[in-house]
Amino acid sequence: MKKDYYEILQIDKSATKAEIKKAYRKKAIQYHPDKNPGDKEAEEKFKLAAEAYEILSDDNKRARYDQYGHAAFENGGAGAGGFGGFGGGGMNMEDIFSQFGDIFGGQFGGFGGGGSRQARVKGSNMRIRVKVTLEDIANGVEKKVKIRRKVKADGVTFKTCSTCNGQGQVMRVTNTILGRMQTATTCPTCHGAGQSIDNKPKGADSNGMVQKEETVSIKIPAGVSDGVQLKVTGKGNEAPGNNSISGDLLVLIEEIQHKTLSREGMNLHYDLYVSFPEVALGASKEIETVTGKVKIKIESGTQSGKILRLRGKGLPSIERYGTGDLLVHINVWTPQNLSKDQKHFFENNMDDDNFTPSPSKSDKSFFEKVKDMFS
Repeated sequence: MKKDYYEILQIDKSATKAEIKKAYRKKAIQYHPDKNPGDKEAEEKFKLAAEAYEILSDDNKRARYDQYGHAAFENGGAGAGGFGGFGGGGMNMEDIFSQFGDIFGGQFGGFGGGGSRQARVKGSNMRIRVKVTLEDIANGVEKKVKIRRKVKADGVTFKTCSTCNGQGQVMRVTNTILGRMQTATTCPTCHGAGQSIDNKPKGADSNGMVQKEETVSIKIPAGVSDGVQLKVTGKGNEAPGNNSISGDLLVLIEEIQHKTLSREGMNLHYDLYVSFPEVALGASKEIETVTGKVKIKIESGTQSGKILRLRGKGLPSIERYGTGDLLVHINVWTPQNLSKDQKHFFENNMDDDNFTPSPSKSDKSFFEKVKDMFS
């Protein structure tokens, strides 16, 4: 069983963002690798603290965690956008220092470490849009997309920056009315990389980088919605240097409108048009769902506006706590071009009791049906 994130940081569930950050910084410094060299237990606690901070410092992720616990971030769950795929699992030291290194406040040198650790630079993130259908959303899907990203050119070599000695930062001393103040600033020579280019292959830019086309596989979990952003770790642009890490590929989900179904959260809606004879006599109709076609029975005497609920025929929750329904709206089609005999039939039955509207208390109005639908 995973330990509670609030317990890891030793804070209350009502903790503010400032309190969460303060608690994480305390834990991160306590278990930092530079203070605990070779201590595997301290390293695991360091990673757990970062995982807890990643979730609790984000309002959306924290709300999902408070409601569903760790299940919200497992197997592509609600925490899409974390380290190593979706959620906080699979964190590594590179991600932690890249994402949260600034929280250490310069207490440790270089890229999240002491003087022996060189600076590490993360490449820039890339953003793409991926279109998905309702069927994709219902089942989950793996999409393969082609991207062009910056990578280090074959044969490029780098050397340690002589200005910052590989730290990526230089210390500046300024005199103030309070005395001498020392601050760390990004190295002006290597721009924080800790290295400078030594050998630049033909065709590479000034940083030794080239554009490369790659095919990336993106796993899209069931239940996503339009506007959701997923992350593929390490598939963004690379950064210069031997010890740099790649940025991430941010995937914005774009939902394709279905030709017959409309979406409302986890529920789907379908407008079914039926004729006078079909509702008067009863009929069997075939309708489309996200999992294939199904047949439904129209009882004789069915009124226009009736809503049939097909349970479990909607979309799954991305948090995996259930599946929505398919709501079939019955619409009786009024004929517009009657023949002479058809007109004669209706004229003869205009005053017939069977054709006179006589709703009972059980025949709810349209607004009552809508109210029931959302209750």
